[in-house]
Amino acid sequence: MTNHLDLEFRQTPNRLVLWANQTLALGEITWELAADVMTINHTFVQPEYRGQGIAEELVAEAVEIARENNYRVVPLCPFAKKEFERKIEYQDLL
Repeated sequence: MTNHLDLEFRQTPNRLVLWANQTLALGEITWELAADVMTINHTFVQPEYRGQGIAEELVAEAVEIARENNYRVVPLCPFAKKEFERKIEYQDLL
């Protein structure tokens, strides 16, 4: 990933943003919550930072949030869906 930047995840309700140097939003993942189900509906990375694993990190962080809160996950976002299909370690959340 972008090694020369100070990276930080910041969570707000239904949204997780990866910030660089506290001022630049590199990407985000959003979801809707209904009872104990997290429906991931959007993953975005700024075009100039794509291909560096940022989207994968965003999905991984969302997975951790789901695990910490005992949520089931519905990955509607095409990228998140692909990650869930590729990573066997996420299957227990479906």
